[in-house]
Amino acid sequence: MRAIKCAVIGTGYLGKFHAEKYAALEGAELVAVVDQSLEAAQAVAEKNHTQAFTDYRDLLGKVDAVSIVVPTSLHFEVARDFLNAGAHVLVEKPMTVTLEEADELIRIAKEKNLRLMVGHLERFNAALLGLDLVNEKPMFIESHRLAPFNPRANDVSVVLDLMIHDIDIILDIVDSELERIDAKGVTVLTSDTDIANARLSFKNGCVANVTASRASLKVERKMRMFMPNCYVSVDFQNRVLAEYRKGEKEMYPGVPEILTQESVFESGDALMAEISHFLDCIREEKEPLVSGTAGRRALATATEITRLLHADA
Repeated sequence: MRAIKCAVIGTGYLGKFHAEKYAALEGAELVAVVDQSLEAAQAVAEKNHTQAFTDYRDLLGKVDAVSIVVPTSLHFEVARDFLNAGAHVLVEKPMTVTLEEADELIRIAKEKNLRLMVGHLERFNAALLGLDLVNEKPMFIESHRLAPFNPRANDVSVVLDLMIHDIDIILDIVDSELERIDAKGVTVLTSDTDIANARLSFKNGCVANVTASRASLKVERKMRMFMPNCYVSVDFQNRVLAEYRKGEKEMYPGVPEILTQESVFESGDALMAEISHFLDCIREEKEPLVSGTAGRRALATATEITRLLHADA
C-alpha cells in the first residue's frame, strides 16, 4: 500500500510532536513541515529527516493529509485551502473561531469525500478508552480540569483552551440535546476568563457540572459519572479508571454493598493513537472518532458558555 504523504503546518510546542509521530509511523511519509519561522521549521525538519517550508501554500496539491497546528485564528484558512486542494485534515481544537467557519469546513470535506478530524486528544486517553457505558448512561457528571498558567495558550479563554476537552467528552457520552446552559467565570491572570464553571442540562435529564481553571497550583483532570447502579471516576492525568457498583450482599440492613474495581493503564501515547486513527480513517474511508461534526458540536457549546461569561462580566 502506498504511503500516505503527510505534512505538519505549525512547528510550535505541539506541532513538533505531530511531526515526530508521522515520521515514526509505518505507512506514513512526512514530506514537509511548515512554520512562519524558517529556523523553527528547519529544526523540526532536520530532526525528522524532511523538508522545511515557511508558506503552507507551497504544499497544496502535493500532500495527502495534514495536521494543522497553528493559532486558532488561522485554522479555518489553512484547513479550507488544504481541503479544497484534496487533502485530508486533522485540525487542532478548537477547530475554528466561528461556527460558520466550522460549517464551511464540514461542507467542503463532505463534498470532496475527505476526512476532517478535530484534535481532541483526551478522547484517546487510555483511561477513557477503557470506559464502557453501553448499558447505562450517566445522569449526573462532575468534571474538574485544573492547570497552572501557561502563556502558550493565552490566545483563547480557559473555556476554549481547557474546558472544551470535557465538553467534547460529555456531549459524546450523554448523546442528548442541551436544554439549558448556566455559566460563571473569573478573570485572574489575563484579560479573558481564567476560571470558569458551567452547568449543562440535557433533555434526557442528565446534568453536567464542568469546572476549568488555568490559574491553579496543581494539575487535575478528573471526571466523575453517576448512574443508578454505578459510579465511575476517570482520572485522565494518572490514567486511572475506577468503578463502584452495587453488589448482591448488604453493607447495612437494606443498604447494598459497594464493589470497587480499579484499572490503572500504562503510560500510553495518546497523540500517536490519535494520528494513527486519523490515517486509518483515511485508508478505510471511515468517519473519525472526533469528526468535524463532533468538533463543531463542542465548539458551539463552548461558544455559548463564553457568550454567557462575557454577558455576566
